Amino acid sequence: MTLTTGRSILAAAAALLSMLALRPLAAQTPPEPGVTATAIKLGQTAPYSGPVSAYGTFGRASQAYFAMVNDQGGVNGRRIDLVVADDGFSPPKAVEQTRRLVEAEGVFAMFASVGTATNLAVRKYLNQRHVPQLLLQSGIAKFNDPKEFPWSLSGLPNYETEVKAFARHILAVRPHGKVAILYQNDDFGKEYLAGLRIGLGARAEEMLVGEQSFELSDPTVESQVIALRGSGADVLLIVATQKQTVQALRKARDLDWHPLTLVAFPAASIARTYIPAGIEASKGAVSSSVFVDPSDPAVQDEPEVKAYKAWMDKYYPSGDKADGLHVAAYVEGQLMVEMLKRCGTAVTRRCVMDQAAHLHDLHVAMLRPGITVGTSPDNYNLFKTLQMLTFDGHRLVPTGVPIAAE
Repeated sequence: MTLTTGRSILAAAAALLSMLALRPLAAQTPPEPGVTATAIKLGQTAPYSGPVSAYGTFGRASQAYFAMVNDQGGVNGRRIDLVVADDGFSPPKAVEQTRRLVEAEGVFAMFASVGTATNLAVRKYLNQRHVPQLLLQSGIAKFNDPKEFPWSLSGLPNYETEVKAFARHILAVRPHGKVAILYQNDDFGKEYLAGLRIGLGARAEEMLVGEQSFELSDPTVESQVIALRGSGADVLLIVATQKQTVQALRKARDLDWHPLTLVAFPAASIARTYIPAGIEASKGAVSSSVFVDPSDPAVQDEPEVKAYKAWMDKYYPSGDKADGLHVAAYVEGQLMVEMLKRCGTAVTRRCVMDQAAHLHDLHVAMLRPGITVGTSPDNYNLFKTLQMLTFDGHRLVPTGVPIAAE
């Protein structure tokens, strides 16, 4: 054997050893958190206890939606496992539960967690760890901030959009009206108050004659409604969840006060708000929505509504088919599946966020006609249009065509 041949053998051996040494390192490369060959694990926090425990039904509906998806073969061959946790609508508890879901459960992403304060409490943590905070259930404008928080995307229409539309409606039909607002004393309610002032513009100081806030823990809002009636207002904007909206509508009727009433979309439901409050108390209420109301008599024969009700019957039979929270869970589930599908078999956190930031004119079942979702890397506002609606005592009547979110 020549010296040259010996050197060649040694070089080849060294190269082989080098490749063998690298193999364990490659094998030790950690997989994408929450993703296996057969499953994708998502996390969600919702208030199963506390002052708004009724909203826990959204989490149950979310699990029911993915149960249907899994029965149909999952997403690109992987089942979706949604791990839900009770945060009691408490920001500190939301932080604790979210950390557990991320660090102990190893979820791939947070899906449609419920609440404004609770989602704000965990936003920084999730963004620092590059964990997608997808389709979160709050519409405050702060969540449309892809520059500072690129891993957080809201799944609801922007509250600021709706209240500006309300302001335009007031100026059109009651240009000399006196406006009162009842609002929840948190980021949700305060965003409507600020947006109303902006929307009324130079007329705000003259037109806005009454402001009353309430805490979620308040047993009733009757005293606030009495005070607002005393302001002389002939327009009332109610920014609340269903319980307080029902109370406000009833009290206004009891006081023989009949203002033009506008209802923020989280509570705008025939079955859950207007009927419990009383038809006479609710008739004429103006709201907006991007979702179909499954209790609307006018849509009962629509194929999408029939499919939605069939899903509820099979996968969540104890749930109320008329509850708008279940419609929202149905829509958000479709959007989540669409984002994951677009990643193919190589599901990564960066891929799903890239898909979330590039949705273009997408319509899914149970969105109203003319309503689509769309995002871009510099604008995470999912809904660019919304439909104004008036309750005529029987159904929600569209007021004009869908309006742009400007």
